[in-house]
Parts: sequence; C-alpha cells; structure tokens
Amino acid sequence: MKVLISDNLGEAGVKILKEAGFDVDVKTGLPPEQLHSIIGDYDGLVIRSATKVTEELLAHAGRLKVVGRAGIGLDNVDIPAATRKGVVVMNTPGGNVVTTAEHSIAMMLSLTRNIPQGTATMKAGIWEKKKLMGREICDKTLGIIGFGKIGSVVASRARGLKMRVIVYDPIVQPDQLQKQGYESVSLDELYAQADYITIHVPRNKNTLGMLDKAAFEKMKDGVMVINCARGGIIDEDALCDAMKAGKVAGAALDVFATEPPPEDHPLLKLDNLIATPHLGASTFEAQTNVAVAVANQFVEFLQNNNVINAVNAPSVSGQVLEKLSPFIYLADRMGCLQAQCISDQIKSLHIQYNGDFFGFDLTPVTTAFIKGLLSYRMSDEVNSVNAPHIAKDMGIKITESSTPESSEFTHLITTTVETTTGTSLIAGTVFSKSDARIVRMDNFRIEIIPQGLSLIHI
Repeated sequence: MKVLISDNLGEAGVKILKEAGFDVDVKTGLPPEQLHSIIGDYDGLVIRSATKVTEELLAHAGRLKVVGRAGIGLDNVDIPAATRKGVVVMNTPGGNVVTTAEHSIAMMLSLTRNIPQGTATMKAGIWEKKKLMGREICDKTLGIIGFGKIGSVVASRARGLKMRVIVYDPIVQPDQLQKQGYESVSLDELYAQADYITIHVPRNKNTLGMLDKAAFEKMKDGVMVINCARGGIIDEDALCDAMKAGKVAGAALDVFATEPPPEDHPLLKLDNLIATPHLGASTFEAQTNVAVAVANQFVEFLQNNNVINAVNAPSVSGQVLEKLSPFIYLADRMGCLQAQCISDQIKSLHIQYNGDFFGFDLTPVTTAFIKGLLSYRMSDEVNSVNAPHIAKDMGIKITESSTPESSEFTHLITTTVETTTGTSLIAGTVFSKSDARIVRMDNFRIEIIPQGLSLIHI
C-alpha cells in the first residue's frame, strides 16, 4: 500500500510507516493542482494543518482509504465529503495535549508579567520598570471554557499555581468536576467571576464567534483572555474594541481567524496583546508524539483493520473487533441477502439484538448490515464509513433495540426492512465462536451458511 505524507512529519513517524512495509512518499508544499494529480495513487494521506483535504481533492482520490492528521484540529478537512467518499478521517488527540496546555500557561504568565514587552524594550535600550508592572496570579480566578484533554491539564497546572479554577463545559457533569476540585459554572457566571479566561473548545458552528461583544460586556473589568485553541472562536473585532476600551486588560493569542493574520491586523497594533504564530503544539516532544501516533494508527487500520481515533467512524480496538468480527460478518451477509429479497424502495430498517454481546457497542455490527444491504443495490462504493450516511441521505430510518434475553440462541440478530410495499425479516446467529448461520426468513425457519451461492425459493 502507498502512503503520501503531504506536510512536515517527524522522522519517527516516517520510519514506522516504512518499517511496516508501506511505500511512503514525502512530498510537502505541493500546490493543490499537483496534489490532485497524484492523490489517486495512494491508499493513505498523512497531513498536518497545511494540506487542505477538500471535496475536489477527494474526487481525485480513487484509492484513498484513510486521512490521518498528526495533531488534533481538522479544520482543513472536509469531513462530510470524506465520509461520503468512504474515507476514514483520524486525528491524534493525545499527542500534543501537554504541550498545548503548557503553552496556555506560558502565555498567561507572559501576559501577566509583561515579559514580551519587557524583552522588546530592553533590547531597544529602554528601561521601563514602572510602566511594565504586572500582577500575581496566586489566588486569582481562572475560567476555563472546555474541560477536554487540554482544558483539564491546564486546570491541574493552574491549581498548582494556587489559582481558583472555575469551568464551563456543558458536557462534563458538575459532580465530576467537583470530585477533581474544580467549580462548575454557567458561561455567564464564568464571565462575571474570572480574572483570566482561557479557551479550550473546537471551532464549530456552536463556538464560532463565541466570545463576541455581548460576552465581553459580561466580563469583569480588567479580565485577561488567552486563546491557544482555534482562531475564530473569539470575535477579533469585538476583542480589539474591548481592549481599547480597557474592559480587557490584555490578551494572549496563539491562533487567529486567518493565519497568518494580515500585517495591518488591528490587534497586532495594541501594546497589551501578545501573540505567537500557532505554536501551541510546536515542541520537539509533541511533534514526535503525533508523528508516532498517526503512523501507528495507519498501521493498525491499513494492516489490521483496527480503527483508532476516527472522527467519522466507530473506533474499534483489536480486542473488540476479535469478539465482534463473527457478528460483523454475519450482519454484512444478512444485509446482502435481504437486499435480494426486496425490490422496492426502503423506508426503514430495524435491528433487534437478543443475547449477551459482551457489553460492547454494536454500532460496527449495525453498520455492517447497512453496508451489506446497500452494497447490493447501489453502483457507488459503499463501505463501513459512508454506509450510515448514505442511508440517511436516502431517507431510510434506522432503529435498534436489544435485550439480554434470548430463548432459542445464545445470540440472535433479527433485521426487519420495511419497503413501500411490505416488510422483509431475516434472523441470524453464530454457533460456537465463528460459525455464522441464517436461521429465519420471514415466517420460515431455515439454516443457511451465508457464503457462496445459494438458491432460495419461497
């Protein structure tokens, strides 16, 4: 298999891919038209933030199976287009967590003690000791927006600095935060109480422009704002106005809505702004970590079919896959058989699981059935990534139910497909550890090995 690395990647990652037997090409800085002309030769694409994986690029990627981002952010990947194409999109969320969190703390300290300004004036031969008086952060309140991997590390570092930490995260339960020694607050409460606000959420439709004029008006006078997450979460015009008005005493930005920002960007003209060129993940350790992580994920996926850190497909470990593999095979074959038993438009499908399926998430099994069902009926390639999305686009309603009880078999999968003219039912089970069987079609009890060619007359 061939893998293209189109952005700079740590040598450790390149080495892992080559030692795994992949044909690896490192071609960085390619213009889009040149990348389009060669992408059709590759099974995998490793990127960072420079390469734009657009719908147009994917249209040329006939062999592409996986895109791997050495890092967290996927702003440069058209994930819906990749999903429709059946391409798995992965990132490496753990590789640069500590590095980015440390950068946020460094930016907060630098902002508080005017370190960049002090350095610049000293090098200019100016002694401005009184003008650059700073603050202490001890006993100050740090408001953290987003308590994911990075936000939680920032919280632990801030607590070590004797800060009071308050957190806004609509997903994390308040009792979980309290157990860790932090206070859960609403967003408005965070704005009202925080001396410092640091952002650790992804950029999406819900967070774009999140810190706008109205948000700044709710903040304490003299608040300081740090953003090492993603550009665009802060309304930069509103921030500039708030800083000029004195509402915001200072801001530290590692990211901008447009990168690099234009030279005449109004924020860059303010003395109380410090900025870095998206350095949050830029340490030797982090670059090695994400390179190794994305390379190992490619090996697991392309050689062992293990999906790790995918954002558009269920992540399935080797252990889970080993347990579910017979049921995934059975469901795929059931879908293929059921597709041949119906001829009308599919309105809905229901999958009933009876028995103990080891407590695992059965999404891969359901996906396998949908894939088998649609593959027989469609000329376009259907795989385990795009099958649920194709079904949704076709207006097919998909439901599941499960019960640990199974009167006849240890495990039983029953699928009911409703069409515009009727319904079709098929049930299957697995004997021993891997012996798949179709055991029912509509009202008929049968026993069919789901492989090869079968002639069924009902």
